[in-house]
Amino acid sequence: MRSIWNGAISFGLVSIPIKLVNATQNRSISFRQIHTEDGGRIRYRKVCELEDREVGQDEIGKGYEDADGTIVPITDEDLAHLPLPTARTIEIVAFVPADKIDPLQMDAAYYLAAGGAQAAKPYTLLREALKRSQKVAIAKYALRGRERLGMLRVVDDAIAMHGLLWPDEVRAPEGVAPDTPVTVNDKELDLADALMDTLGEIELDELHDEYREALEQVVAAKVSGEAPPEAPEPARSGKVLDLMAALEKSVRAAKESRGEEPAGAEEASEAEVRTLPQRKSARAAPKQASGKKSAAGGKAAAKKTASSARKSTSKSAQSTRKTTAKSTAKTTAKKTPAKKTASRRRSA
Repeated sequence: MRSIWNGAISFGLVSIPIKLVNATQNRSISFRQIHTEDGGRIRYRKVCELEDREVGQDEIGKGYEDADGTIVPITDEDLAHLPLPTARTIEIVAFVPADKIDPLQMDAAYYLAAGGAQAAKPYTLLREALKRSQKVAIAKYALRGRERLGMLRVVDDAIAMHGLLWPDEVRAPEGVAPDTPVTVNDKELDLADALMDTLGEIELDELHDEYREALEQVVAAKVSGEAPPEAPEPARSGKVLDLMAALEKSVRAAKESRGEEPAGAEEASEAEVRTLPQRKSARAAPKQASGKKSAAGGKAAAKKTASSARKSTSKSAQSTRKTTAKSTAKTTAKKTPAKKTASRRRSA
């Protein structure tokens, strides 16, 4: 990897020659500006406004614009004489726990490579001291025309440095939080916790830039003369009217996406298949007690059931006899007038 800065780490009276190397890379797809009518490239040219001509990079230097518009040239030699100990040195000023660093201060990341064989011993000493202390080093350094703040930590067997913003460069979150007073109840928090547990953790190595991949597909289709891929329909996002329902639905969706069966799904499927049992009367379902009491109660219940059956049978038999007698009497009463009529006809 190509170094972008050469200097030394100042660790007390110990000086460690190092090379600064970019630890990150930009992998986003970049576009060129073109003339839409003929596809020609649009280029920016560096032109001197006094001579009205294009100048090369070797003719370009630095200058400071004063309040009245006057340009004061600043050369590399001028910058080399900065009255600053961090001009070519990463000066360690303190060691602090890593959680003392606000992530909002984190900036660009670099690797610090040992600058030659003579730097191997002090480089390894600083690395092992950082490991054992479980702390990070806070340092000052100068880069690209300004003094910066940095944090040194161990990554595998190397020392990495994160550029930090100065504390006064981090803005306070004033006016960001909602002004409307809101109360969150315990049940909503429980559902939010359940959703967090369902989503769980993830290995950051598994994440990738889907936008870049989709853009590569579009570019590849254009190069091959094919139709661009169809864009999926955007997910519908409406206003959250019921927070509890939204949380419950989110938990179910998260479980389904992980191949888990949502809670209550099994019970619901069983409820659809099973037939509901018929209701029984209180007499038909006597309470059961344990042990001998249960057996005695069962016998008593059986005797009562048999007695009730005999009584109901006797009553039904008596009812049947009464009904039969009544019907016989009616039949006899109807037949009697007919006999009297017949006898009268004979006498006549």
